[in-house]
Amino acid sequence: MAEPALPTPLDTPLSALDGSPLPSLEGRVVLVVNVASKCGLTPQYTGLEQLQERFGDRGLTVLGVPCNQFGGQEPGTPEEIATFCSATYGVSFPLTEKVDVNGPDRHPLFAELTTLPDDTGAAGDVLWNFEKFLIGTDGTVLRRFRPRTEPGSDEVVAAVEAALPQ
Repeated sequence: MAEPALPTPLDTPLSALDGSPLPSLEGRVVLVVNVASKCGLTPQYTGLEQLQERFGDRGLTVLGVPCNQFGGQEPGTPEEIATFCSATYGVSFPLTEKVDVNGPDRHPLFAELTTLPDDTGAAGDVLWNFEKFLIGTDGTVLRRFRPRTEPGSDEVVAAVEAALPQ
């Protein structure tokens, strides 16, 4: 008899931006990113979409998680967020409901993700919008990239490529 699978961060309940269930992420590499529409880092949506287009067929899903905790930079309704992302950046990857990533109402997904240290050894709270967490096909959190690390940077692309099924 097979051992039951251990819970992974992606087993925490999270709805799509429109309130519907998210598509299954089982067996996929997932890049979880807390996103915002009115941030100086918002142009990173371009690089995130490029990652999705480049590696989606090989098993990557970029998962955008809107958050309004940093300077009120994601104030919109779900409809406004969806329209902005689609019209401005051509976003095709899934977006979740708006959640808190820090503090007492932190979503359980981020409670788990923020235990992983970044490359300098620092764990803990998300620093700002566009912090990125790479999750492997087995649900293991593999890497954490701070907000200013561009999605198309060599380190992010190399980590994604290494995590994808061969």
